[in-house]
Amino acid sequence: METGEIIQIFAESGFQIDPQALDAMRTSSHEQIRHVVKTMDSSVLVVGIEHIRPLVHDPLQKHISLPLSEIPVKKDLTPVKNKILESPVTILKDITNQSTCIGEYTEFVQYFRDRYSSLGEILRKRLGARPIESLKKRNLDTREPLSVIGMVLDIKTTSNGHKLIQIEDTTGTLRILIHKERDKELFDSANHILLDEVIGITGTLSSDGNLMFVNRISWPEIPNSQKVTLEGKKAVGKAVFISDIHVGSKTFLEDSWLRFIDWLGDEINYLVIAGDVVDGIGIFPGQDKELAISDIYEQYEKAAQYLNAVPKHIKIIISPGNHDAVRQAEPQPRFPERITGMFRNDIIFVGNPAMVDIGVKVLIYHGRSMDDIIASIPGFSYTEPNKPMHEMLKLRHLSPIYGGRVSIAPEKKDHFVINEIPDILHCGHVHTVGVSRYRDVLTINSGTWQSQTEFQKRMNLMPVPARATLVDLAGMEYKIMDFN
Repeated sequence: METGEIIQIFAESGFQIDPQALDAMRTSSHEQIRHVVKTMDSSVLVVGIEHIRPLVHDPLQKHISLPLSEIPVKKDLTPVKNKILESPVTILKDITNQSTCIGEYTEFVQYFRDRYSSLGEILRKRLGARPIESLKKRNLDTREPLSVIGMVLDIKTTSNGHKLIQIEDTTGTLRILIHKERDKELFDSANHILLDEVIGITGTLSSDGNLMFVNRISWPEIPNSQKVTLEGKKAVGKAVFISDIHVGSKTFLEDSWLRFIDWLGDEINYLVIAGDVVDGIGIFPGQDKELAISDIYEQYEKAAQYLNAVPKHIKIIISPGNHDAVRQAEPQPRFPERITGMFRNDIIFVGNPAMVDIGVKVLIYHGRSMDDIIASIPGFSYTEPNKPMHEMLKLRHLSPIYGGRVSIAPEKKDHFVINEIPDILHCGHVHTVGVSRYRDVLTINSGTWQSQTEFQKRMNLMPVPARATLVDLAGMEYKIMDFN
């Protein structure tokens, strides 16, 4: 293959390739190069000969073993009988019964140190970063590109329209400048930088060492390609994803809900609910005028009746939201026993966020942080909920902004960091529907079962109600079902 073609294949997957490795790959087939890219460790930034040697034993060999995914396999088309199909659930991550914070200053320090440490460790696999304080102590060549990793402390726009951002690590702070005209793509990406997120910066220092001129911004990011699809093929059955039922509201769409319950058939194995099971009490101004059921426990009793009517072979997983009767500070534990006792005993209750394994890994987060993300990034809106969800995956963090609309409890560990990459990220909260893929992760925002409220009318928010997302877990194909 031509060297230009090889470079392009690696570049499309986010890799650079050094000359020695490029030379070794010149006699390789197109399929082999694709296989090398697909199996490359995501922490690699520049692919060297040492990275491809284990994958390509002899670059001159003519016969290359194809990856298993490309070997034709005769499919067994015998239908699976759902009656004998088990629906196992493993809880991989959940704050329930692990919360220890009481809100002291030292706990906030520890919380942000854990965030910096966790996300910084991901970035250090790609950047040879140095402590910020070391930039001021050493007589460095200001022409030499340097890299640092820091948490965003402040974001400003200069009088000339440039981005001036202050970052900090455990040793000190540094101002960084992104020029609006030198690199438009870099400047546009800088508009996505959020307060309190952790980023990697590569650039050159000013002569006094107090300012860095940015050449590249690195985010923790999820891998370009991961092996979730191989794991997904072990899964069987189908899962349905919904959220924001809002039982107890006058605008709850009972007729649509009952059509949904009637539709749930033998082929469905899981029902995953991402919060706001009920409408709650005192969540927004004037809510009491919009409630059909004004007692919170009566709301849950009604919700239990609806969910207990779901066919019993379907495993139900429920996570709370900001309308539910748990603490408002996130991460939230699962419902208390007084509420869970109203529901049938095979329903699985988890906190918010939570990671569960149903044959594929599902990260459930109600999604309240999307209010802050949408408000902070130009071009983001509630009509496209997948954009802020993709941003979460890029940042490897579900709720990066502290001090916004989301009240965050300072736990010893930052439970919003996405350490383990999910197969599915499932959110709700914004009452609009969006399903798409970000790299190898399927992102689902499943709308609501509530028509437009008076509060939403005043805020000019138009919900997309009575939708459910059906996912075939074996192949990760999806379909949005409409029950209006």
